[in-house]
Amino acid sequence: MNLLKALLVCTIALGSVMSANASTGECQSHLASIEQSNDLQSSKKLTFEQLVCKLVDANYDEKSDLIESLANSQHDQSLSIIKSLQSADLFYVKKTGDVVFKKKLENGRYQANSVFTNEILGEFKKRKLKKVGINNNLRRTINGVIAELQISSSDVKQREAAALELLKAAEISALPLLEKAITKEQDEYVGEILATARALVLLQSDDSLARIDAIKYLKGSLYVETRNGLNAFLNRAKQAGNTYNKSEIAEAEKSLEAINELVRLNGLLENVYFGVALGAVLLLAAIGLAITFGVMGVINMAHGEMIMLGAYTTFVIQQLMPDNIGMSLVVAVPAAFLVSGLVGVLIERSVIRHLYGRPLETLLATFGISLILQQAVRSIFGPLNQDVQTPEWMAGTFTVNAGLELTFNRLYIIIFSLLVLAALAVVLKKTLFGLQMRAVTMNRPMASSMGIKTGWVDALTFGLGSGIAGIAGVALSQLTNVGPNLGQQYIIDSFMVVVFGGVGNLWGTLVGAMSLGVANKIFEPMAGAVLAKIIVLVAIILFIQKRPRGLFALKGRSVED
Repeated sequence: MNLLKALLVCTIALGSVMSANASTGECQSHLASIEQSNDLQSSKKLTFEQLVCKLVDANYDEKSDLIESLANSQHDQSLSIIKSLQSADLFYVKKTGDVVFKKKLENGRYQANSVFTNEILGEFKKRKLKKVGINNNLRRTINGVIAELQISSSDVKQREAAALELLKAAEISALPLLEKAITKEQDEYVGEILATARALVLLQSDDSLARIDAIKYLKGSLYVETRNGLNAFLNRAKQAGNTYNKSEIAEAEKSLEAINELVRLNGLLENVYFGVALGAVLLLAAIGLAITFGVMGVINMAHGEMIMLGAYTTFVIQQLMPDNIGMSLVVAVPAAFLVSGLVGVLIERSVIRHLYGRPLETLLATFGISLILQQAVRSIFGPLNQDVQTPEWMAGTFTVNAGLELTFNRLYIIIFSLLVLAALAVVLKKTLFGLQMRAVTMNRPMASSMGIKTGWVDALTFGLGSGIAGIAGVALSQLTNVGPNLGQQYIIDSFMVVVFGGVGNLWGTLVGAMSLGVANKIFEPMAGAVLAKIIVLVAIILFIQKRPRGLFALKGRSVED
């Protein structure tokens, strides 16, 4: 009997131990070692895991010390834990005290993941998890700690982001941190941001000499925060009366005027860049038109629809390659050239070759073809615009200075258009087809008498011009939405480029496209988009009165006629 009683007692004890172990969480295990070592009051002696676990039961003053200790622990997860605390994304399980991240599930419950290992600790109802609370004082502490952790990071990008945050805040309390960071910073750009932030903070100083030095430093700074800071300083100075010296107010006004002048110059440079990008698009759109107009004397009103077909080809290729957007754009260039080029050859063989020598009929026929192509696209893809994604390598901007950022996609289009122009120049100068095309342009009867099949030269020339227009559509798909009326926006400008630069002349087309693009973008801020186009059109009309053959005259059938 005694033996049975002893076995029963052992069984109950073992079950109690197993039950206790089952309910013991990560934090209970970590905190158990604190109780044994009598280090409850010293957060500096705690491990990273113990510091995080103590956040659960600590009061706000204790949490402030724990956060400081977490920041000083130099643990890889310190910053992410403190950021989660700042954004109210840090929770703990009420039963075990385990600190977790929670994720809502479809069944309405929450999945709890360990903050240390990201291991799934189970599914819980909402009331079983509680947020690790903070107050406003703690938020200020956390903001300072995060800024200090980021500004001392080994990652330059993270330091840059932290410096920009300090620049935006420009709080007087951040001055010690800024001065400490400036002495340690090795990167020149990040150091400039920190020095600018320090100068903005010193504008709020009670020391007149410090304010004057800060104003002088900020004189050439193009950050938006600099202008805002100087304007705020001048407003304070006006309200304070005689508290501020007249010399520092005059210096601040002088610095602000210098900055505003630089901002205006940046605006002009930005407009020129946008103008060159527009010129690059017009160049691609007008090259094909210049060739067909120069060789064949055909006024092709369906040229804009060749651009549209190229843009829709890009859209279709992206739909076929949804997991590789970057490569899809590369594939779209030859695909758009082939699609638009084949459609161009088909139009020339079926319609245009029967209308040579009758420019009015050709104009009307190609206008009708443009309407047919637009309706065909509406029937296939619908009337709404289609969105073509921009690859990662074309997205984003590059910084020229603090007040001027230019987009990569426009830069790539400028380079791409020049490459297409160079490739076309090589084709015209170095290939048999180019030689025959130039011969037909200069003297069609003589070329025909020499055995050149002028009919096929016309067809291939029209196809080449249409194919290049399709490539223009690929470029345009990265700047605007793709729709049935896309080509109509550029057809008139393309004709103006051809007439202004010189019919059939590639270099004239380049100069004409860039001139029109830059002129449009410079006049737009002054007079508005519509009036800017009218001004450019009137200028071209006046120019053509003096030089009917354009900038670079080229002999050809259409010119001679």
